[in-house]
Amino acid sequence: MTTHTRHAEQLSTTTLLRFATAGSVDDGKSTLVGRLLHDSKSVLTDQLEAVEHASRSRGQEAPDLALLTDGLRAEREQGITIDVAYRYFATPRRRFILADTPGHVQYTRNMVTGASTAELAVVLVDARNGVVEQTRRHAAVAALLRVPHVVLAVNKMDLVDYAEPVFAAIAKEFTAYTASLGVPEITAIPISALAGDNVVEPSAHMDWYGGPTVLEHLETVPVSHDLTACHARFPVQYVIRPQTAEHPDYRGYAGQIAAGAFRVGEAVTVLPSGRTSTIAGIDALGESVDIAWAPQSVTIRLSDDIDISRGDLIAPADDAPAVTQDVEATVCHVADQPLSVGQRVLLKHTTRTVKAIVKDIPSRLTLDDLSQHPAPGQLVANDIGRVVVRTAEPLALDAYADSRRTGSFLLIDPADGTTLTAGMAGASFAAAAEPGAAAADEAEWDF
Repeated sequence: MTTHTRHAEQLSTTTLLRFATAGSVDDGKSTLVGRLLHDSKSVLTDQLEAVEHASRSRGQEAPDLALLTDGLRAEREQGITIDVAYRYFATPRRRFILADTPGHVQYTRNMVTGASTAELAVVLVDARNGVVEQTRRHAAVAALLRVPHVVLAVNKMDLVDYAEPVFAAIAKEFTAYTASLGVPEITAIPISALAGDNVVEPSAHMDWYGGPTVLEHLETVPVSHDLTACHARFPVQYVIRPQTAEHPDYRGYAGQIAAGAFRVGEAVTVLPSGRTSTIAGIDALGESVDIAWAPQSVTIRLSDDIDISRGDLIAPADDAPAVTQDVEATVCHVADQPLSVGQRVLLKHTTRTVKAIVKDIPSRLTLDDLSQHPAPGQLVANDIGRVVVRTAEPLALDAYADSRRTGSFLLIDPADGTTLTAGMAGASFAAAAEPGAAAADEAEWDF
């Protein structure tokens, strides 16, 4: 067996973790990512040589690992991260998709994009500065997006003499703040991204810390894809009717299962019409199967001849979402043009796009202290607020707390197709004060 074959077999049996990094400017996010890639041997030789050359041309003796992720010319020149940089790497234990997100306030929308599909967020803090305004902002965004796992990486410990009391104070303050937001799990790790302490290899300077390194935690954090815990949802993308001599009466509904699992013989409801039927067959990759689950792309056949088209949703008859034309949601405004009360928009939810109007913007969230600024009238770029939208046609919308995939939507400018706003239906934050509050569903939310 060749090395390539063994590597391919290893990857086929490992799980996938999507995670995002966030933090204030100059906290060392890009250096952490570079160190993670470098020390886990996920950097190609020519990439490393290019970084070494660029570092020398800037008068630096050691390679600046931050350059491995800051790919845009403006990013390199200014020494900042502007856009979300996606990196793919793998270890024998797990595969990773990493979103390195910007730290500047004006790029909050970029962090929302990067963290929207993440199952874990790494929030960096400079040990010298502690928890700052941007730290609280990024923790709040992670909470809004219902990211199940949050890691606090207290960076630059080498600049505070690896002092345990400094780390403990920052961890205590951050944990108290995120717990108030309803974040279900926080793990604090003291690191030095520049020196490599506790990133991939354990630190020789912090014997008082007995927890995992960043990579160890990333490799072992549970990534739950428990299908029974998800509400099964199948947005119809395309109706297949070949009407050939071989398949004269075939009618199938093709699409990607957004969440949960579907079985042959299961009673289902088609929304928004409310008509019911039974799954007669499921076709996956040209073969009939008895069961299919997210995120498989399949064709579902029903026992009854029902009028179904693109944008309809198939769900279990005993677990179907409510249908509504009044959508209340938390949104992040991502366009440069503002969103105003009375504005006509298109609302895209899964495969369904309907006309809508913004009826109200009750409040804008001040992420520094989580206070609500009432009746702002409009939202501008990077604002997060509450909106009420009235749709022209009914939608089968879940609460975002129940499903990150089918509880999310986009508001689009009908004039030019520009994405205006990313929305999360239902309550803003998890109910932290309630004992036994349910953790967020971990299905993907595609932006």
